[in-house]
Amino acid sequence: MATATYTPIATQTLGSAASTITFSSIPQTYTDLRVVLTNITLSTASSLYMIYNGLTSGYGLINLGSNGSTATSASLSSTGQMPLSYIANLATTIPSTITVDIFSYANSTTFKSCLVTNAQDYNGSGAVEMLSGSKNATTAITSLTLQAGGGGNFNTGTIATLFGI
Repeated sequence: MATATYTPIATQTLGSAASTITFSSIPQTYTDLRVVLTNITLSTASSLYMIYNGLTSGYGLINLGSNGSTATSASLSSTGQMPLSYIANLATTIPSTITVDIFSYANSTTFKSCLVTNAQDYNGSGAVEMLSGSKNATTAITSLTLQAGGGGNFNTGTIATLFGI
């Protein structure tokens, strides 16, 4: 069996607050992509979203999660962006981590699907989530925008890394 090789394509560490983080001119030479967001805190407690190639329609997802006392599930169809957090808002002071795997991103004959893992530890009141999502477009992904919801910003120190697999 072949071993997956993670090649860093780009890393952004925010030196100041920003409402979006964008990776553009993504090379089409890998099979899959992985986005890792670490040290995430937001100016306003809110959700995060991802947008492929600036396209703001046609995303869908299935979500499973828990906040330690209640299990939740949800589904959305034809939303304007891919949620990266759904059941709980990310915090303003306690850092979170989100990993997004995007499959067959350069393929121009299939819809783009992803798997999101989200972990938030709020000193006993956090949440964990897994989201499976898709974008109903066959266009190869050449840019990704990560967006803070609710009019908020990613705080200084948030780190986003894009890997090719």
